[in-house]
Amino acid sequence: MKARVDKNICIGSAVCISIAPEVFELNDEGQAQVVNPDISDEDLLRNAAENCPVQAIILEDEQGNKIYP
Repeated sequence: MKARVDKNICIGSAVCISIAPEVFELNDEGQAQVVNPDISDEDLLRNAAENCPVQAIILEDEQGNKIYP
């Protein structure tokens, strides 16, 4: 599973960073970005995605199919 952040939706709440600081950080624009795409902890990624207040974190399988949201 891979995570990506939709920059058109992200409001920079940083909830994802508090849940998974090894995966996400804020960029210079104050939006979340993935800094470690190789994390294999699916529960951690799903927790971060499900707790994003605007559902800006998209989870995809290895073939690029959207899993969440």
